[in-house]
Amino acid sequence: MRWLERYQSKRCTADEAVQVIQSGQRVYIHPGCAVPETLIEAMVRRSEELEGVEVVHILTMGAAPYAEPEMQKSFRVRALFIGHNVRSAVNEGRADAMSIFLAEVPSLFRKKILPVDVALIHVSPPDEHGFCSYGVGVEITKAAAENAKIVVAQVNPNMPRALGDSFIHVNKIHHIVEHEADILEMAQFVFNPDDPTTHVPMKIGENIVELIEDGSTLQMGIGTIPDAVLHHLREKRDLGIHTEMFSDGVVELVEEGVINNEKKTLHQGKMVAGFVLGTRTTYDFIDNNPIIEFRPTEYVNDVYVIAQHKKMVAINSAIEVDLTGQVCADSIGPRLYSGFGGQVDFIRGAARSEGGKPIIALPSTARGTDFSRIVPELKPGAGVVTSRADVHWVVTEYGAVNLHGKTFRERAKLLISIAHPEFRDSLEAYAKKRNLL
Repeated sequence: MRWLERYQSKRCTADEAVQVIQSGQRVYIHPGCAVPETLIEAMVRRSEELEGVEVVHILTMGAAPYAEPEMQKSFRVRALFIGHNVRSAVNEGRADAMSIFLAEVPSLFRKKILPVDVALIHVSPPDEHGFCSYGVGVEITKAAAENAKIVVAQVNPNMPRALGDSFIHVNKIHHIVEHEADILEMAQFVFNPDDPTTHVPMKIGENIVELIEDGSTLQMGIGTIPDAVLHHLREKRDLGIHTEMFSDGVVELVEEGVINNEKKTLHQGKMVAGFVLGTRTTYDFIDNNPIIEFRPTEYVNDVYVIAQHKKMVAINSAIEVDLTGQVCADSIGPRLYSGFGGQVDFIRGAARSEGGKPIIALPSTARGTDFSRIVPELKPGAGVVTSRADVHWVVTEYGAVNLHGKTFRERAKLLISIAHPEFRDSLEAYAKKRNLL
């Protein structure tokens, strides 16, 4: 139990722990619902002492006080995936963003392309061997912590002990801040199929479920479309999960026996994920649960690993799709909105899977029926996340079409067929003008 002596010697307050942060350094923050809020608050309290600290992370939940306008001199964010809390800062030029496949992010830390000076992480209490779990998110945090010069950990008894390749030993942590607090929850995304606003996602979900066979392995994110898919899956059997993240809807299907992972080609009997965004229901489910293996992003999102699953179904969203099949998912025109995430990783992995189905799903319109999301051309300045050569299935509430192996003419015709009826004539007129029809 020597580790326990070392653990005790590393205990300190949050204000004491963040004294290790110096001006000009790079600080990594544990993302998702694992955000170590007490450490962030302590870091921000030092803002007047600090200058030019770069804060790097993917999507974080909750507030990001270091990204506020008055913090510009002290902190500058490098967003590897843009969340709501730093979106304004990025688009106003007060923060930076990167386009990168999620599978490749850990290599930035390991190869010292982005060397990390201080990693602020959020973990469970140590087990009898001195290992703390990364809890609700291992994703890119394991790579960041393993390559940081200094690791500061908030140790929280409310953090679930997630199993898998998701542990850090007390010996690898430099400063320990014991602080009990509720883990951030995503209650606002709890799905209600009876809500009138879910009518379109429910129809999209129906169209997607028709493509899913019994025994498939699924990847899907969070939001009304993935939740609608999960709602319609109750008649399916022997489904599996290999996904960068999941939420409460997956838990329900496991408890109902729809998801049992018994037909998975890889990690049979196990759900594999990188992180969760959910409520306490999900956190209690993953706590010490041997059916779940949390693994780092470089494994979960590896195209080769994904492709080894037979009947791999990858469901990802888009902001707009043009008539040739180009998918914009990270910007609205030139205004940056999110990031690449794992979309391309899973689209390509599912495309290489035996019986796999890569799916891009989106409502046919935006702002009610003001704008079509099947568009003649992407907006000026819009970025292409998934290239037209990668796209297979595209699904809206009006149907599902497979663009793989199709000419531009055939693609245009198929995409117009699943556009909102009010926009089909104008799309067809544009396609004829461009000699696509």
